[in-house]
Amino acid sequence: MPSLQLHDIDACVFDAYGTLFDFNNAASAARDELGDDWQRLSDLWRLKQLQYTWLRGLTQQHADFWQVTGDALDFALATLKIERPGLRERLMKLYLQLGTYPEVPAMLRELKRRGMKLAILSNGSPTMLAAVVTNSALDGVFDAVLSVEEVGVYKPHPSVYDLAAKRLKLAPSRICFLSSNGWDACSAKAFGFRVIWCNRFAQVPERIPAAPDGEIINLSQLPAMLGQ
Repeated sequence: MPSLQLHDIDACVFDAYGTLFDFNNAASAARDELGDDWQRLSDLWRLKQLQYTWLRGLTQQHADFWQVTGDALDFALATLKIERPGLRERLMKLYLQLGTYPEVPAMLRELKRRGMKLAILSNGSPTMLAAVVTNSALDGVFDAVLSVEEVGVYKPHPSVYDLAAKRLKLAPSRICFLSSNGWDACSAKAFGFRVIWCNRFAQVPERIPAAPDGEIINLSQLPAMLGQ
């Protein structure tokens, strides 16, 4: 059992991609066409997807996450010199069908049983988030599914994190935020959330201010960390 215990938490707010939903599913499902390139494509696609959100935020040239995801995929396909008719469209469709990581459904059920408020706070567009929630049979589980489209700027802008506090009507200190992205975890902590970094990918800590309260390797460890 994790030694860290967080008390006086009324809600758990989750990042979506890489935290609840496995973004590798899209490229993995197209292995028949991508072959051994599937992981390289997935890694580059994800990297550019995040970079484009940061650049759009800094330059104040917002576009929704569906466009950003498509732009990042175009870059990755061109970089790896992968040209196959219909592949882009197939991969984008698969991105709407991402599944959860294995431990996620049981973890959410346990937190729901305890009466914890649950929410998603994501860069994803409302349509994209609705698709993956439905595909994973999680309809009705979350008290709120929040998209940055409501504020028109991507994480880590503070207005994104404030969106969750306002919607759930809770002080940030009463919210536990979960993300697999170290930069997201640190930024959420700087905003005022209690934060657990779900370090799925064995990354080293970020060298930026506001370290998270704790670290876990997957979300099955979360319920034991939340005091009653």
